[in-house]
Amino acid sequence: MTGTRVEQALTRAHREEWARVVASLVRRFGDLDLAEDAAAEAYVVALERWQRDGVPPNPGGWLTTTATRRAIDRLRRESQRHDKHQAARMLVDDSPPEPVGAVQDDRLRLLFTCCHPALGMEARVALTLRLVGGLTVAEIARAFFVADTTVAQRITRAKAKIAAERIPYRMPSATDVRERLAGVLAVVYLVFNEGYLATAGDDPVRVDLTDEAIRLGRMLRDLLPGEGEVSGLLALMLLSDARRAARVSRSGELVTLEEQDRGAWDRVLIAAGHALVRESIDAVAAGGPPPGQYQLLAAINAVHTDAASARDTDWSQIVALYDRLLRIDGSPMVRLNRAIAVAELDGPDVALAGIDRLTDALDGYHAFHAARADLLRRIGRSAESRSAYDRALAMVGNAAERRYLTRRRDQIAP
Repeated sequence: MTGTRVEQALTRAHREEWARVVASLVRRFGDLDLAEDAAAEAYVVALERWQRDGVPPNPGGWLTTTATRRAIDRLRRESQRHDKHQAARMLVDDSPPEPVGAVQDDRLRLLFTCCHPALGMEARVALTLRLVGGLTVAEIARAFFVADTTVAQRITRAKAKIAAERIPYRMPSATDVRERLAGVLAVVYLVFNEGYLATAGDDPVRVDLTDEAIRLGRMLRDLLPGEGEVSGLLALMLLSDARRAARVSRSGELVTLEEQDRGAWDRVLIAAGHALVRESIDAVAAGGPPPGQYQLLAAINAVHTDAASARDTDWSQIVALYDRLLRIDGSPMVRLNRAIAVAELDGPDVALAGIDRLTDALDGYHAFHAARADLLRRIGRSAESRSAYDRALAMVGNAAERRYLTRRRDQIAP
């Protein structure tokens, strides 16, 4: 088999199987470093063996078996680690342990371990994105707008704290699940966002990540059917993913919401998302707690997907929903998205004034400059618009988005 085909198979296996392999090893060995190292070794071995023997029918099973053997070999070599050496010998019996808590999926167990309250929120998210989402340190860094070294340090320190405080890898109780829910939802949403519009690489959309995030969202809802924010996050992901087929043109260019072919949207996913949003509205009307950020973002997406065309969008309702969201989350990103909606309601001049107030906070974010460029274009400030597009292009990593921004810039006369 050619090296290219093997590399493609390995890339696919990494995206689809990494979390399963790591989670399975953590369940067996209870050691995050050992699990990650053994999984990485298995992929190195696969590069050699698959070129010689061909890609196995079940890559995930092959990688898990190989990684398990590597982990056991390492533990046996390190005889001074007596407790883990004993544990390794016990692993000859592969019978699954008895369930003792609320979560029975290896990856979700790993996710809740990474989101233990003893860890800071930034460490929880970074560690989980690495071990469960399979994102690289660079991808996580871009998601958080921080340096690669910062993310690497967070992950290393989080692992050290888990080991030092003997945080168990176990199926959490129902109480544990609720205590860690905010961190878990943040992780799932970031995994989805990285798949929805990849920060780098030739693939503008990473379906493996969006599908994994939605799968985790569905499992969380099965686990916590009464939690409004769980349903809100799932609705938000479904309504966003429903537009996947229309988001990239045949030439590989990003297609904005306004220009998308709405006939290509997945109506089954839209119906499912709308049902979850209505469920949230009914719960609030019945005296339940006010909606959280994911429920409000889902409601905004419901308004977008309910419109037959971009012209029919109820922008006043969208701005009103953003106003409610600002009471919960007054971050610059929310303010940026609200300003973009205001442009459709009150005009680009009003929106530009609001966006310019965010310069200090968002100057290093490409979408900020892209939004400014579009508003400047609409009010006829062409030279400034081209400059803003250039700033956005200098920062963007997604190939499809780069093609879109390049075309929009080049449509403006020098």
